[in-house]
Amino acid sequence: MSEENNAGAERTLEVGMLLFNDHTTLDFIGPHTAFAGAGMKVHLISSTLEPVVSDTGVTITPTVTFDDCPARLDILFVPGGSVDKVMLDSAAIAFLADRGATASYITSVCTGSLVLAAAGLLDGYRAATHWSTRDHLARLGVEVSTERVCIDRNRFSGGGVTAGIDFGLTVTAHALGEKTAKFAQLAMEYDPMPPLDASSPQGAGPEVVAQFHEWAVKADDNLRNSVSRVLEQRTAAGSGTAGSS
Repeated sequence: MSEENNAGAERTLEVGMLLFNDHTTLDFIGPHTAFAGAGMKVHLISSTLEPVVSDTGVTITPTVTFDDCPARLDILFVPGGSVDKVMLDSAAIAFLADRGATASYITSVCTGSLVLAAAGLLDGYRAATHWSTRDHLARLGVEVSTERVCIDRNRFSGGGVTAGIDFGLTVTAHALGEKTAKFAQLAMEYDPMPPLDASSPQGAGPEVVAQFHEWAVKADDNLRNSVSRVLEQRTAAGSGTAGSS
């Protein structure tokens, strides 16, 4: 890592992590642990300070609202989960577009990349997402990566859920240097050894993949509809601009 990156340790980096109902907690807890362990100041952001509930029933209390969040964030982050509603939440999208205009790193894990794409923050960039939602990300005009952690200039994105730890350490290494990232990894004792070879469709096999798709059919339909709505809004906005010129 460069001396310029290491110089970032001279001040505390500000991280903004968007939270919303039906997020996947593990998507952001891994990165949160890495960022906090590296000494960054992490803000958990939502429209209000009311607790939000994850897709598995875990309750998280935000620390700042959209209005109270620092105007300048070093790292802007969006987790995944059931993102069909937040993709169409005008306040959340406006917040991301605003902070994304000045953030040093614009980042996501899992389906959080679809939210960034809905905010126009992945136009012209490559990004990763959960393996089952790559087609949705492609529909939004994003070049889809199959990497566990994808880096395209200052856009950092992780694959599904558990990739968040790899992602968090990767961002930390780029922002604060490899030594700091190693410290965070050591503190977490991060040494993954999956008990089964089922981390990908290829490893899990067709029977388990079919079971997953059956389980996820409603969520997939909801996401497909939200992507269509985002595309319709873009078309309408483009037509309105063309009509006014």
